[in-house]
Amino acid sequence: MNTTIKNLSLLVLTGSFLGIAPALAQKQAPPEGGPPKAFTVPANETYTLANGLKITLVPYGIIPKTAISLAIDAGDINAGNTRAGVAGLTSDLMKEGTDKLTSQQVSEAAARMGSTLSISAGADQTDMGIDVLEEFAPDAVKLLAGVAEHPRLPESELERLKNDALRQIALQNSQPQTIALVRFRKILYGEHPYATVVPTEADIKKLTIQDVKDFYAGNFGAQRSHLYVAGKFNTAAVKKAIEESFGGWTKGPARMENVPVLKAQHTLDVTDRPGAPQSTLMVGLPVPPSTSPDAVPLIVTNALLGGSFNSRITANIRENKGYTYSPSSQISRRYHDGYWAETADVTTQFTGPSLTEIFKEVTRMQTEPVTEPELNGIKNYLSGIFVIQNSNRSALIGQLENVDFQGLGENYLKTYVAKVNAVTPAVVQKITQDYIKPEEMTIVVVGDKAKISDQLTAFQPAK
Repeated sequence: MNTTIKNLSLLVLTGSFLGIAPALAQKQAPPEGGPPKAFTVPANETYTLANGLKITLVPYGIIPKTAISLAIDAGDINAGNTRAGVAGLTSDLMKEGTDKLTSQQVSEAAARMGSTLSISAGADQTDMGIDVLEEFAPDAVKLLAGVAEHPRLPESELERLKNDALRQIALQNSQPQTIALVRFRKILYGEHPYATVVPTEADIKKLTIQDVKDFYAGNFGAQRSHLYVAGKFNTAAVKKAIEESFGGWTKGPARMENVPVLKAQHTLDVTDRPGAPQSTLMVGLPVPPSTSPDAVPLIVTNALLGGSFNSRITANIRENKGYTYSPSSQISRRYHDGYWAETADVTTQFTGPSLTEIFKEVTRMQTEPVTEPELNGIKNYLSGIFVIQNSNRSALIGQLENVDFQGLGENYLKTYVAKVNAVTPAVVQKITQDYIKPEEMTIVVVGDKAKISDQLTAFQPAK
């Protein structure tokens, strides 16, 4: 007999005589968690240059690295409905060098600092970021400024990047989850730019280099931008680099606001995918913005309902019924805008029953207060992940960016944990009654119509 196996067998046998094996076999309850800890925002400094650029410096941590991020209020919303996709194409072209450096030289400069330069455009903002070794922080500021202020935007790379975008669009549009999201957002937002999840092939094909240059000139500038520096760095040297490299940036246009006015509507929208073994569900409705006093209680309610692994909808249709593997709900936000939605890929034959159970859990939370132990578990979970999520320099910048972008105020991060733990069962019940209403939800289903139509009859809106 192998010596290791022989020794292991002897250990198990001996343990059995001593009563160890039965003890180990018993399932033990996890230790009681400690009280939730508040998140303390590190001491930081915010100031504004003469051209309107805001700067926030956050000395943080002991790791000798510096994260630098430039948030510019220029995104898909600024493209409107006539130039969909131009924000993403502009951010891609901005990676192709500056008036003084080629794209390869920019990449090599970032690599020498121990990093790469990232640029991405979203619904409301374009974000540029770099995370470098501490001693290179001033140089990284200068590199970021060069790309932001003097992008080369070479026409020679336009077709290649457009073809890349077309391939991505084709891939995304082949996914039922994307199809569902596109339909859901279109129903909610109508002609507002937030309705566009993926630009069409025609949108991308018609874009020209002049469109890109016009978008950059019309939306990029100092007063629309906020520079964040977090980690270990020499404050005096970084401030000097910021003034020298960003101080001459054109002020540019003021921030544009285009907040949609949404109205909940009970709609059933079905997209046919013949032969699909699953149906993709997206069920939801508009909710108050993150500036609302109900925003944090809504976060807690969402986590209880479907936004965590231990949530009620997940326990029902995943653990108990086996209809789906990974259901989840979320509160999706843009500038002063938001909606709640539950999504799930469910087995075709359980399409209707899944919707029934989702609505049943919403109704149960409306009519029956949650228990204190259940609520306390979710509050501890949210408090814990909030502190963990803010435990590195890049994540901290992300939180500060969100607070500044949404106008949540400097106390938001300091009071978040306390607000989470102030939520009571009665508050959860009222939030669900006020905002998560099954009779007002948009229901989007992507699946095999021939097999699911009869299951969806009960969810048709009343005529």
